[in-house]
Amino acid sequence: MTRLLLQRVRVPGQAGACDLLVEDGRIARIESAGASSAPVDAVRLEGDGALALPGLVDAHAHLDKTLWGQPWHPHAAGPTLMDKITHEREELARRGHSSERASARILRHGLARGTTHWRTHVDVGPDIGLAHLHGVLAMREAHRDVADVQIVAFPQTGVMRAPGTLALLEQAVRDGTEVLGGLDPMGIDHDPRGQLDGLFGIAERHGSELDIHLHDRGDLGAVTVEMIAERCAALGLHGRVVLSHAFCLGMLEAARLEAIVELLLRHDIAVMSHAPSGPTPFPPLKLLHERGVRLCTGSDGVRDTWSPLNNGDMLERAYLLAYRSGWREDAGLELALHMATHAGAQVVGAPRYGLQVGCDADLVLVDAECGPEAVVMHPPRRLVLKRGRVVARDGRCVLSAIG
Repeated sequence: MTRLLLQRVRVPGQAGACDLLVEDGRIARIESAGASSAPVDAVRLEGDGALALPGLVDAHAHLDKTLWGQPWHPHAAGPTLMDKITHEREELARRGHSSERASARILRHGLARGTTHWRTHVDVGPDIGLAHLHGVLAMREAHRDVADVQIVAFPQTGVMRAPGTLALLEQAVRDGTEVLGGLDPMGIDHDPRGQLDGLFGIAERHGSELDIHLHDRGDLGAVTVEMIAERCAALGLHGRVVLSHAFCLGMLEAARLEAIVELLLRHDIAVMSHAPSGPTPFPPLKLLHERGVRLCTGSDGVRDTWSPLNNGDMLERAYLLAYRSGWREDAGLELALHMATHAGAQVVGAPRYGLQVGCDADLVLVDAECGPEAVVMHPPRRLVLKRGRVVARDGRCVLSAIG
């Protein structure tokens, strides 16, 4: 039995410094510092009073397309969504891009910053087939002991406008993806009924979850939410759908928003927001949280052909959520941290998540007095554990190097 004792760490909800005993990858005991009679064979690690947080959760990433770790790429994408999609395809093809190597680099970068769980959207389409998917599947298998990675088959170039995509998405489910992605059924495909019927049909046949990118704004996006809710009701997919971005929720007048929130609650549809940059609207997160809508957050793209911005640090992402939302009080900062930890873990399906006895020992140590300070300062990560294994120290991943 492998045992590890974290000495003198502060655990939220526990008074004073604690000793945390890990056995076979799970938290076995949490006791007052110095009171533990740990087994003599336990490896002891000194926490020096650092704050323990549960492993961070990136619930919306695009690990297959990052350029992290490669030479600087000057941002040259056009202004429209289709401009960005076309430019990305051309640039990645020119580079001979490997989704396996790219996803491994950014995953290890995330581990160094305390992220232990991911939901990543991986491109599937007639032009690239399942190549990106198979690369990320190989990466996931190689890192299965140090990271939990949930994969979304994502139709970046559209569904109905790209014949053959539905068949590829269904094959992706057979090949190992847990979640089906969608993309702007109106704005991209101009055929919402066709896209949604196709996606929900695959989900019904295979028991898949759905995570749909919804950039369409205002009432166009709201109508799409209504169509998604109708299909949730018809197929019994309560609690199995996420709306990613959902910019429209930040643009609706009060009565219209209230009607949409009722649909989200009735069908337990979750919402992902990463607090986008610039003037882009985004959902009223505190209102949704207070009403009981499940929320999560993620990095979205990290240094890719769309943008040089974002760095895969989920504590910094929580800070940006608070900054863009105008949250200065501790309650708002705690909500931002919750979206990057427990709420994200619930969305991606991490059953033994947290800092209680019996949970997987997925945790990160930071020099902060409390969760709100960790969000505001997003300090370097002193130590990161994944199922009791040390995967990063002092901001650096300790796994063997990759190419």
